[in-house]
Amino acid sequence: MATTIIEQARFDTRLPLEQKRFFEKAAILGGYRNLTDFIIQAVQDKAKEIIKERELIVASERDGEIFFDEITNPNSPNKSLRKAVDKYNSQFPE
Repeated sequence: MATTIIEQARFDTRLPLEQKRFFEKAAILGGYRNLTDFIIQAVQDKAKEIIKERELIVASERDGEIFFDEITNPNSPNKSLRKAVDKYNSQFPE
């Protein structure tokens, strides 16, 4: 039976007492076990949101680059496209 060892790290911060009390109140009202659990969950959620948004922006930028590259440097029409154009032109002559 293998056991997994999870490395732990410490995160310390200083904040105004009023802000700490505000966060503690939110933690209690949110049903969290303690302030640490509340802060970890809130930061985790926000980090996921930021990363997801940024990855979406990067993907959108990449898609945009591909799209505009295809518009500005189009490939020659392939056999299927030429055949479709011929069929269209035979059905709808000018």
